[in-house]
Amino acid sequence: MIKNAPYRFSDFESIEITYGTPGEMLNTYNSKTQIYHYVTKDNEVLTDTLKMRDNDLLYLHRKAMELGFWNVDNDMTTVRKDSTEGKNVPRYILKYTYKEKTKEVTLDADYPGTQKMKDAAKSTIDAVLTMLAEVKAR
Repeated sequence: MIKNAPYRFSDFESIEITYGTPGEMLNTYNSKTQIYHYVTKDNEVLTDTLKMRDNDLLYLHRKAMELGFWNVDNDMTTVRKDSTEGKNVPRYILKYTYKEKTKEVTLDADYPGTQKMKDAAKSTIDAVLTMLAEVKAR
């Protein structure tokens, strides 16, 4: 199954995640550059270098496969009436990059779409954020 999967780990290049509120997407991580920008509880933006091991990346690749991340919609944002509505709702952008394919999903925390799709996207995002916390703690 893994050998014929549309996204193979042997073609894997990077994972990028960006999150925050729509006006302030200040939290970012790119596994290729290993640069992690994040906002502290004191609203201070810090930069750190986090190197994910190959096993960490393989785990995240397999987790995305297991949860069905490849099948979710790319745009899972909530339609807003104006720019002030939902300005404090968290937004996540998760991007898996492979040699010939890329899967990028944008998810609003209050997305009203299919619960199964939302759960797959959110669980994959949570796995990446958990891995970032573990790598940072090492």
